[in-house]
Amino acid sequence: MSLSQIISSAKSGLSAAQAGMQTVSNNIANVNVAGYARQTTNLSTGVVSGQVSGVIVGEPSRVADKFLESAVYTRAGTAGAAETRADYLDRLQTLLGTTDSSTSLLSQLTSITTAVSEISGLQSTSASISEFTGNIADTLQTLTSLQDDVASLQGEADSEVSETVDSINTLLVKINALNSEVARLQGLGMSTSGPADERMSALEELSGLVNLTVREQDDGKVYLETDGGQVLLDNKLRQLSYSGGSGIAQPTYSDIEIVFADADGTPGVSTGQVIDANTVGGTLSGLLDARDRILPEFSEQLGQVFTGLANSLNAASNNGTTLPPPQTLTGEANGLIGTDRLGFTGAATFAVLTSDGTLVNSVTVDFDALGTGATVDDAIAAINAGLGGDATASFTDGVLSITATSSANGIAIAQDEDNPSDRAGSGFSQFFGLNNIVRSDSSALVDSGFVASDAHGFTAGETASLTLRSSTGKTLATFTLDTSTGTTWGDLVDSLNAGDLGAYGTFALDDSGRIAFTPSTGYAGATISIPSDSTDRYGTGLSFSALSGLTGNASGLATASVDATMLADTTAVPFAQLNLDAAIGENAIGSGDLRNATTFIDALTGLADFGKDGSATIESFATSLFGSIGTEASRAASTAEDATARLTDAVSRRDSYSGVNIDEELAQMVILQNSYSASARVMTTASDMYDALIAMVS
Repeated sequence: MSLSQIISSAKSGLSAAQAGMQTVSNNIANVNVAGYARQTTNLSTGVVSGQVSGVIVGEPSRVADKFLESAVYTRAGTAGAAETRADYLDRLQTLLGTTDSSTSLLSQLTSITTAVSEISGLQSTSASISEFTGNIADTLQTLTSLQDDVASLQGEADSEVSETVDSINTLLVKINALNSEVARLQGLGMSTSGPADERMSALEELSGLVNLTVREQDDGKVYLETDGGQVLLDNKLRQLSYSGGSGIAQPTYSDIEIVFADADGTPGVSTGQVIDANTVGGTLSGLLDARDRILPEFSEQLGQVFTGLANSLNAASNNGTTLPPPQTLTGEANGLIGTDRLGFTGAATFAVLTSDGTLVNSVTVDFDALGTGATVDDAIAAINAGLGGDATASFTDGVLSITATSSANGIAIAQDEDNPSDRAGSGFSQFFGLNNIVRSDSSALVDSGFVASDAHGFTAGETASLTLRSSTGKTLATFTLDTSTGTTWGDLVDSLNAGDLGAYGTFALDDSGRIAFTPSTGYAGATISIPSDSTDRYGTGLSFSALSGLTGNASGLATASVDATMLADTTAVPFAQLNLDAAIGENAIGSGDLRNATTFIDALTGLADFGKDGSATIESFATSLFGSIGTEASRAASTAEDATARLTDAVSRRDSYSGVNIDEELAQMVILQNSYSASARVMTTASDMYDALIAMVS
């Protein structure tokens, strides 16, 4: 080897040592920078004419393990979804309060039973009755407030969906730009460490918002897909398009669409794909789950609690009367009109009494004797015929009222003891809401009792939009029910079964007139919601949603209240009962009669019908609802804690491999310093040899 070759090799050694020390210095300077992957200097053997000729110094490269980085992306998505679900369940549980709080729903339900028990124990005073009606009003207010709070939380989740979509779009634009920079530098043979590190940090942030599959390409770019296989980034940038985010709870929400976009993020034409809430993962998945499943399901079950409570209280209230009896009993619309099939069996007694309870006149109407073809108008006629001129029953705009002719008299109604009147589980007075303690303008608060051959009563052009969601909140199908198809309730059921929803289950009218949906195998837990409904049965103000019983969200809670007269006047609460054995001129309502208080207790502590959720006591159903939320919240918190720990572990493993270790870098610095010294010594020796040769020649 010639002296020039020796000097050249030594010089390349100096350059290699200097490049290595520069890389080490850069690593040490970035020791605490998040997302920085340590660099290493690439060296290769120089060969000239088949002979080794020093060291070739290449561009620094990142030290990174693709498997460990992929593990971080996967676990970030899992943690993002778990933490979001846990957060919303915790906030929902906070809204419910502690079970031992006097203002909690469970405590208020108990207080209603306690108050009526005191009245039943002959402790009836104006104050105790006021406490009873006040407790009912407070409970209804709590239920309504909870519904409003849940709706507010749902609206907040939708706002966060919109914000998360914006964040995803911003990160996609950034990653796309970094892709181009990495590919450019790699094509020029230059180091890609800087933009690659920045891209890795952006990918980690993005993977927390949505589950990612990261595919690295030969040119240094990365292609991104969701777990559902929907492309977010390849050679063409995509963006998410969402028109929601108003912050207001909606019955249904628009899809999150994937669109092509320019490099600056300007959206273009649609790709024809939408985000699949079930597979998208990350924070976005948790938000969609809270918005579309957790909160709506809880809201519907709150409606079921109200339905059970209102039905039980009204059943007891319509079983009794007051002293003095009211001159007029006015019911509520239940969707029926005068020409509708009556549909009652059994009998009920209608009585006119003086203010002190003396019987003036009465009639017991045997609905069975009216015949199977009897109409509501036939029942009204029978009541009027029996009471003569002492009272008049009328049915106007779907509302039944009975008024005593004399202002000194009042009206009382009682069930036949041996053969009580019944339609769909409700007595005559309750079905028409004549003596309801709980009222609602948007619900009859009783099952309709319709059969397949009954006219549905909706006008042509009126429609109802139905949405079927899976147990995870995914929209399975939607269907617009056109009431102009057929004229009966049976026709409506047939239309539902023949539509898109029929592929996922079966609709059928049950014995109470409710339309029940039974999911097919594989779709257990699927639920129906009715986002919009323009129907109005014969102008009574009651829609398909309110009459079908398909969803608890049409329970009437939004407009529920305690009867204003009963709330203001303790003597108007029906704690007495009509004596059916009294003759004309005899006292039929005893002074101080509290027998109907026992009926209230029995109704509140007995089984209530919660439709598709079965039968249970009101308190046990509410307790189960609260308990399920508590259990799910606890499980979600544990899942989030575990997912966060797994993410932390993945990040630690990645950083242990690619991060900067000061001790290792200092040790490398010593090695490079020694290498530099060795190369310098070779150059010095070669220089001395060259000087010696010159001296010999001269």
